[in-house]
This record gives sequence, C-alpha cells and structure tokens, in this order.
Amino acid sequence: MTKRKSRLIYGPILSRRLGRSLGIDVISNPSSRKNCNFDCIYCQLGSVPNKIQSVEDVIGCVSSPEIVEGIKHYHRNIEDIDYITFSGTCEPTLNPELGEMIDGIRQISSVPICVITNSSLTGRDDVRHSLAKADLVVATLVSGYDKTFENINRPASGIRLDDIIEGLASLSHMGTCRLSIEVMFVDSDKFGYNTSDSEISRLADILEYINPDEVEVLTITRPPAESSLKAVDEIRLKEIASYFDSRLGRKKVRLVLRGIRKGRSTIKHENIEEEVYDLILRRPCATEQVIASLGLNMETLIPVLENMEYEGKIESVREGKTWYYRVL
Repeated sequence: MTKRKSRLIYGPILSRRLGRSLGIDVISNPSSRKNCNFDCIYCQLGSVPNKIQSVEDVIGCVSSPEIVEGIKHYHRNIEDIDYITFSGTCEPTLNPELGEMIDGIRQISSVPICVITNSSLTGRDDVRHSLAKADLVVATLVSGYDKTFENINRPASGIRLDDIIEGLASLSHMGTCRLSIEVMFVDSDKFGYNTSDSEISRLADILEYINPDEVEVLTITRPPAESSLKAVDEIRLKEIASYFDSRLGRKKVRLVLRGIRKGRSTIKHENIEEEVYDLILRRPCATEQVIASLGLNMETLIPVLENMEYEGKIESVREGKTWYYRVL
C-alpha cells in the first residue's frame, strides 16, 4: 500500500487541556512518519527509527508562508476554535521558522496559539524567543534525574537535562507566554518508573525553580511506543498531585485523568476519510474521540473506519479497556 500524504493543518482535536484545537505539523518528511529528537517510551505515535540529531539535520521543514496559507483556508471551514496548536508528528521547535509562523498567524487570526514541545531545545536562545511568541507553551519534563530522563525520553546525543531545566526557567522568567509543564508518569519493569518518593521530591524542587504557571500530572491513556509500559494508577497520581499542591500551590497543579471532553464540531467537511486519517495519524483515537473531534455521527464514521482498516491504512489496538485506531 502506498502511504498517502497528510495535510499540514489537521483536526480540530477535542482536547481535555485545550478544548477544540486546530493542529499544525511543521515538518513534512515523506520518508518518516515521525520527526523527533526524542524516542519517548510513552509516545502514542510509536518509536523513532532515526532520531534527529540537530536542527540542521531536519529534512522537510515547512515554510512559514505554507502554514499561514493553510490556516487561511482552514479558518473558512471551521468555527469556534479554542487554540491553534503546533504539535503533530514532529517536535515543532526543530523548524527554525516557528517564530515567523506564529507572527504570520497572528496577522490573520485572533485565536490563541499553543506550542506543545518536548523541551529538548529550550536551552537555545533562538528557540526560547520563538516559543515566547505563543500564548501558551506546554512543555514536557519527566524527571529531575539524568538516568530516568534518558530511560524515558531516550534523547538524541548531546541533549542534556540541565540545559532543558535552565531553558524552561529562562522561558518562565521571560513572562511573555503562559508556561505549563506536563509531567507524564509511567511504570515499566523494563524501563523503570518516575513515581518513587525521591523522583517526586526532586521534580518538585525543579518545578519550584522553573516556576511555571501550571503543572499537569498525568499518565498514559493511549497505546504507547513500548508495550511493556503501564499507566500509573489513579490513587498514586492523586498522591503526587497532592504533594505538588503542598510544594507549588493548589492553583498551579492540575490532575489530568482519563476521559473524553464533550463538545460539538461545526467543521464543514470536504473529505471525511482524509480528515479522519489526518486526525488518527497525529493522535490514535477511539471511535468516540473521532466523533467528538470531527462532529461526525456513528453511522457516517463506522463505514469509513472499516474501509480504511480493510485497505490497510489503519489498525485497531487495545489499551486497557479501550480500542484505539492508529495509522499503519
């Protein structure tokens, strides 16, 4: 089967965190479905065969004019977007034109802009200045210990945890964007875990130093890159959130639990199969999540999913009690 080309603008995705979020991919590399300098064991998009070692090595960087034109087109077909979000199948900060894209979108849209980043390049001045142009930056931090960081995020060579921490602290100090730190808690006999008391205490120390606007406590809900990975139970997540409350303040800490945010899409559909594929490519989804994001009904969606599965474009996989569709 020939893999189809996905669009750079996709969604909207109905997010527990961002509401109705229109997504942007800033790298279009046909030889790789995922373009990243991390190979996180929990990533819902699977593993990274060839990690990108530096910004200079990126193949397929999309230009700022392409993204701005894409947003212009999409905006005519959708209403009531809560965020325009840089995320998708790549690490957004690997594209050196990220700041220009944000500036360009601001010229044509008043919708708040979010960048979801793995934090890997926050030690660079140019990357921080690009991120600072957004309204919201959601940045990943899984541990305060080098070994745990390397086991969970599996970064490309040369990426140092100390640089990430200092970069996030500098971004927070700039004060031009809202900074949310996402802490993904995981458990695995093979890769270890980041939920011990010493891990939590060390993370709290670092989060106090960074001083973000918000800290999100969460665990995996979709099929991860490494099948041996287990979600952290709700009781432990609540204990961690409570400890962070005591250290950082209750208003800063948010516990994110499994669930589908309710909403109704007003998107005007042009090609339903393409829209479903583009959504699942970036984020494996259960049937109910596709319905909620794209505003489809069950009678319309099921034949589309069945046909895509029959043609070998997607597959269904189980995580916990839920079946998800993901791109092959």
